[in-house]
Amino acid sequence: MQQTGQPRGVLSTEVSQYDEGLRKNLTGVFAYMSGGLILSALVAFAVANIAPVSALIFGTPLKWGAIFAPLVLVMFASFRFERLSIGALQVIFWGFAALMGVSVASTLLASTGASIVQTFLGASIIFLVMALWGYTTKRDLSGWGSFLMIGLIGVIGASILNLFVASGALALTLSVVGVLVFTGLTAWDMQRLRNDYFAHQGAGEIAVHTNLGKLQIMGALSLYLNFINLFQMLLSLFGQRQEG
Repeated sequence: MQQTGQPRGVLSTEVSQYDEGLRKNLTGVFAYMSGGLILSALVAFAVANIAPVSALIFGTPLKWGAIFAPLVLVMFASFRFERLSIGALQVIFWGFAALMGVSVASTLLASTGASIVQTFLGASIIFLVMALWGYTTKRDLSGWGSFLMIGLIGVIGASILNLFVASGALALTLSVVGVLVFTGLTAWDMQRLRNDYFAHQGAGEIAVHTNLGKLQIMGALSLYLNFINLFQMLLSLFGQRQEG
């Protein structure tokens, strides 16, 4: 019987190229994410250990800038994504990572070093397991999107509210819900990044390079947010506070 369509060898080559391209694309995503986490850690460590700087930021109204500036940058990048160049998105990403480092410094000041390390390792394990599952699973996770977005909006809104009411019960609830939301978002975002890559293969070579470059940055931003929020929620739940 005569075969129709492309030869098996051609199909195998295309699949191999797509797999290699996908791995290269995700390597770029994780390179950005890792760089952002390192920058945030360095900034957080510096702010937490230089008393005049931490006093200037967290003892004055500047603390509100440290809290809300990262959120403003994320919203700006999301809404202006199509019009922003790769260079502009890179500046926003690194600026965001630095500002998040300032914000995270307040958490480091309140927690013991041992609990920070333990929580970081725990958050890393959860993140990597869910990211790997999201990347490899055959299950369609797109249906999770609406539920997770509602949960995310709820967590953000309640977190802002709790800045003013300082409710312990609300903080505990937020931490539990936040762990569930950001754990789910990690798997969902990994599958979305994989699907976005294949969705852009039909464009021209220049368009593919430009779009995928921008998607790498935004993908890294999404995964960074999932990890850093997961870490902070777990630290709120299980971390030990500094005495005195």
